Amino acid sequence: MSRVWIPAVVLAAFLAACGKQGKEAPPAGGERPAAQRPAGLSPLFETLPATAPAPTDNPTSAERVELGHKLFFEPKLSRSGTIACNTCHVVGAAGVDNRDVAMGEGARTGPRNSPTVFNAAFLKAQFWDGRAPTLEEQAKGPIQAHVEMDLTPNEAVARLRATGYAPLFAEAFGGDTAALTFDNLAKAIAAFERTLLTPGAPFDHYLAGDSTALGPEARAGLALFQQAGCIGCHNGPLLGGNGYANFSHVQGSKDVGRAAVTKNAADNWVFRIAPLRNIAMTHPYFHNGSARTLEDAVSIMGNSQLKRNFTPEEVRQLVAFLHSLTGEFPSVPYPQLPRAFPAAAPPAGEP
Repeated sequence: MSRVWIPAVVLAAFLAACGKQGKEAPPAGGERPAAQRPAGLSPLFETLPATAPAPTDNPTSAERVELGHKLFFEPKLSRSGTIACNTCHVVGAAGVDNRDVAMGEGARTGPRNSPTVFNAAFLKAQFWDGRAPTLEEQAKGPIQAHVEMDLTPNEAVARLRATGYAPLFAEAFGGDTAALTFDNLAKAIAAFERTLLTPGAPFDHYLAGDSTALGPEARAGLALFQQAGCIGCHNGPLLGGNGYANFSHVQGSKDVGRAAVTKNAADNWVFRIAPLRNIAMTHPYFHNGSARTLEDAVSIMGNSQLKRNFTPEEVRQLVAFLHSLTGEFPSVPYPQLPRAFPAAAPPAGEP
C-alpha cells in the first residue's frame, strides 16, 4: 500500500482528537504517515538509491558480480602483475588512492586524479572528460592505458585463461565455454561496480524527513549551497556527475579536458561536474588533485565558478553540509583469486 502525505496541521488535529477519546487510533490502513520533506529544499535534490539499474545486455547476477569482484582485485591484469583496479580505486579508502594523480605501471603517472568508484553506476558518463558512456567501456580503458595497467585485450584474456578463470566466466555467462573475452571481462567488472553504492548518508535521512539528521551548521551550509548557486551544477542523486562545466580555475593548462574528446575548441577546459557524494573522504580534489583540502576546494569553486569569495564562516558551513553526504559503505572483502598451477613439463626424452 502506498503511503499518504498528511499536512502537519491536519495530523496535529487528528492526534488531538484521538487524545480526547482517551486512546490513540492508528492511521487508516495501519500505517504511520510518511515523513514530510523539510521545507526550503530544492526539488533538484534526490536521495541516493540503494540499487543501480543494469543495462539489458549486462544483467546483474550473483555469479557475474562475484567474478567482477575477483577481477577488480586481479593484479595479473597489469603488465607487471602488481596493479589492479583496486590499486587506484581502493574500496577501503572511499574508492580513491588519495594521490594528486594516479600512478600506474613503472611508477608512470597520468595527468588526472583517480575519481571514486563508489556510486559511479549513477554517472551519466565515465572519466573526467566523459569519454566512456558506460561502466563497461570505462573498465576497458585503464587495462589498456600505457600509464596505468598497460596490457592489450589479447594479453589480458590469455593471462586470465592461464590463471584458471575460464570456468568462472562460463558460470557467469550462461554456461558459455567461450565466455572468457575482453568484452565480458569488462561486463563482469561493471556488474561488480554497480554494487558499490553508499546510500544512507545523513543528508538522505534529512531528505526523507528526519529534521535531526543535520546539525545547525550543516543546515546553514545547505541553505547557502542553494542560495549561492552551487545546486545549479551539483544536483540529482549524486549532487553532480550529470553534466559538464568550464573550469575557469585551470584555463590555459595543457590538459584541455573534454576538448580532447570532442575536438571542439569550445570544450577547452571543460570537465565532467564532480559528484559530491562522500566528498569529505576523497581528497585531494579536482581533476588534477590541486586542492588539498575540502576547505580549499570550496573556496576555489566559489571564486572560479560563482565569482564569490566565501567568508571563513561560509566555508565552514558549506564543509559541514558536504560532510553530511558521506554514506554507508558496503563491506568489500579481498576475494580469493584463481591460481591454476602450470602443467608439469614432461621428463627429458619423453614427448
